[in-house]
Amino acid sequence: MKGNGIVANRQVFNILIDAYAKRGLIDEAVLILTEMRGHGLSPDVFTYSTLVSALCRMGKLADAMDKFSEMIGTGVQPGTVVYHSLIQGFCTHGDLVKAKELVYEMMNKGSPCPNIAFFSSIVDSLCKEGRVMDAHHIFDLVKDIGERPGIIMFNTLIDGYCLVGEMEKACGVFDAMVSAVVEPDVITYSTLVSGYCKSGRIDDGLNLFTEMLHKKVKPTTVTYGTILDGLFCAGRSAAAKKVFHEMIESGIMVSISTYNIILGGLCRNNCADEAIVLFQKLCAMNVKFNITTLNTMLNAFYKVQRREEASDLFAALPASGLVPNASTYGVMIQNLLKEGAVEEADSMFSSMEKSGCAPTLVF
Repeated sequence: MKGNGIVANRQVFNILIDAYAKRGLIDEAVLILTEMRGHGLSPDVFTYSTLVSALCRMGKLADAMDKFSEMIGTGVQPGTVVYHSLIQGFCTHGDLVKAKELVYEMMNKGSPCPNIAFFSSIVDSLCKEGRVMDAHHIFDLVKDIGERPGIIMFNTLIDGYCLVGEMEKACGVFDAMVSAVVEPDVITYSTLVSGYCKSGRIDDGLNLFTEMLHKKVKPTTVTYGTILDGLFCAGRSAAAKKVFHEMIESGIMVSISTYNIILGGLCRNNCADEAIVLFQKLCAMNVKFNITTLNTMLNAFYKVQRREEASDLFAALPASGLVPNASTYGVMIQNLLKEGAVEEADSMFSSMEKSGCAPTLVF
C-alpha cells in the first residue's frame, strides 16, 4: 500500500490493531495505534473496544481501565462492548465490587444492563475451571442488580458444585431454585443424581430419581445410565437390572453407552456369564457396537476361561469396521501373559506398536 502511494485510513489501522490484539500481541497493537495517531487519525470506539477487550482477556485489568479512562478523556463514548469486556474481566478475576460498579454506571447512562445469557456464560466458564465459589458470587451479583437468574444459570451452578463433590451446596442451589419458583427440569435432576452417584451416595441419588418420576419429569437415557453405573459401582447388580427393565418398560431409548455400562457392570460384579448372554442377544438384534463394547467382552470371555471365543472376537474386529485401541491390546496381552502365552503376548505387543497405539499401564 505504502509503495503504491496509498494512504492508510482509520479502518485499515483498526483492522491491523484488531488482528494483533486478538493474538495477544498487545504491544504491537499499541505501536500501530501510535502510528495511526502519527498519521493524524484519532482512535474511535472500535479502536478502544479492541484494545480494552484484549487487555481484559489477558488479565491486564489496570491497563484496560487506563485505556477506558483515556477513551472517555478523548471524548469517545464507550459502547456496550467495552463495558461487557470490563465487567467480564473483573468478574473472571474476582473483583465483583468493580464489576457491579460498572454495571450500575451502564444503567445510569441508559445503556442496557448485561443480560442473563452474558452472566450465565461467565458462571459456566468459572465452573469449568473449578472456581465454583467465584461463580456463586456472580450468581449473587445478578440478584443484587435486580435480575432474575434463569434455569440455565441455576443448572450450571448446580453442575459446578456436583463436579467438585460439594453436594450439600449443590442442594442448597436446588432449594434456592425452587424458592425462586424456577421449575427444575430433567437437566437439574440428572445433574444432581449424577453428583450423588459419583460421590458414592447412591441411595440419595435413587431418592432424587424417584422424586423426579413423581414430579412427572421424564428421565433421559443419560439419567438412567448414571443410575445404572452408580448401582453397579456399589455392587448392587440386582437393583441395576431392575432399573434397566424399568427403563425398557418406560420406552426410553437404550443407547450403546447404556449397554456398555450394563455389560461392564456385570463383568465388574462377577457376572461375566450374564454379560456374555446379553452380548449374544444384542448380536442377534444386530446392535451396532463400539470398541468399548468389544473391549469389555474380550475381558468377559477371558474371565470365564473362554479363550477361543475371545480370540475369535479379536480376529473379527476388522470385519466389524472397528479398530483395536490401546485398551484392546492391553486386555489381550494381559490375559495372554496370565495364561503363560508369552510368545503370543509378545506378538500382540508388536502388532500394537505397528498400529501406532501407545502401550498402557495395564500390563
